[in-house]
Amino acid sequence: MSDTSSQQAPRRSGSWLLYIAMALFAVGLLAIVAIFGVGLLTDSEPGLWLYLTAMAAPLGFLLALVFALWSGRRAR
Repeated sequence: MSDTSSQQAPRRSGSWLLYIAMALFAVGLLAIVAIFGVGLLTDSEPGLWLYLTAMAAPLGFLLALVFALWSGRRAR
């Protein structure tokens, strides 16, 4: 039996897109938690910047989907 793992071409490093997607998703989730925290702990409304930062979560999710499709296509 031959070892096929040593015969495969090395994969290009495209994991930077996944790291960016994970960071954006995490920042967006933290902003969502902060929106609820501000609402529970104070009487004031959360700032607009917090709502705009929360939009990083769907953007990170979209980038993660793009990475998954791109890396799956590349492996074939």
